[in-house]
Amino acid sequence: MKILIRRLACVSAVVLAAAFVQTATPAEAGQTSLRAADPSVLRVGGTYISVQSTGGGIAVRQASSTDGLATAPQRQVWSDSRNLGEVWAPEIAVDGGRYWIHFSAGRGSAHRMYAISSGAPDSGYTAETRMALPDDKWAIDGSMFTFNGQRWFVWSGWAGDTNVEQNLYIARMSSPTTTTGGRYVISQPREGWERVVGNPFINEGPEPIRDPNGQLHIVYSANGSWSDQYCLADLRLRAGGDPTYVWDWYKSNGCIFGSNRATMMAGWDPTLYANGPGHHTFVLLNGDIATSPPAGPRFPMMYHAVPKGTPYSWANRYWYTGSFVWWGNTTYTRANVPGATSNTGFGLKFFE
Repeated sequence: MKILIRRLACVSAVVLAAAFVQTATPAEAGQTSLRAADPSVLRVGGTYISVQSTGGGIAVRQASSTDGLATAPQRQVWSDSRNLGEVWAPEIAVDGGRYWIHFSAGRGSAHRMYAISSGAPDSGYTAETRMALPDDKWAIDGSMFTFNGQRWFVWSGWAGDTNVEQNLYIARMSSPTTTTGGRYVISQPREGWERVVGNPFINEGPEPIRDPNGQLHIVYSANGSWSDQYCLADLRLRAGGDPTYVWDWYKSNGCIFGSNRATMMAGWDPTLYANGPGHHTFVLLNGDIATSPPAGPRFPMMYHAVPKGTPYSWANRYWYTGSFVWWGNTTYTRANVPGATSNTGFGLKFFE
């Protein structure tokens, strides 16, 4: 489909667009050779840096393109020397001139969030610090970001102590290892299209980004990751909204990146080559949502999926390169919002 290039509102936006076009190399549709899950990638200058779990630890790769990450040598930067348990979904960010990796570790209901940091991307990381998240419940897939001058942490967790459903929560941060105040639910898997696969029902893998109007989005994964119904959906904070107030968030009316037409948002097409795409990463400069791209051309992202024609299983997940664009005049309606109000603004379209 032909993308209409939108006029940018100001010269600074034009400059930002030019910087992205010159330095980012959006990947063509394609499966990489890396059999892994939960990619997290950022760009520092001309270098792309990724982080992944490696069974008993965390490894970093560096390359000159997103396509090159799969074959770049990996360097172990942290090992589970205290036998914390399963290490899941490390997320890399830059804050205060340091690299921070947030990850979940534990067994069963003991999963909690941890953080390590270093002045270099691939060496010298500190010992892990367990994060004291509000209410101290099961927590995975944490992501740190700054929006409107405030540092935030968003993650997937349980309301209580049992595995009923995974919700998305947000909390303010006073430092990269410390949240302040309460935790606030911003999404629960309550729409029919995100309850196709359950036990439990899933909202996870939240990834923040800022749209060309300056509104905050949290793009997340819905439905069970053990099924090809796994997909991406979007939360958009209304203009001027409070990130801690659930009714200021509007949810896409279906999956915006998935492989099953029945659960796709109207006007969004299912994938052709990959099954169950999910747990993605926006490849942003310094991992900072303030560098989120403007409307117009495509920009890089990565996600994991299973090749079509291959049995769907965690063991068959690969990293994929892809791209995305901002899509204007997109209306979201929350069926569970009192009065079923709707909100129109930028959405996203993803490409394999």
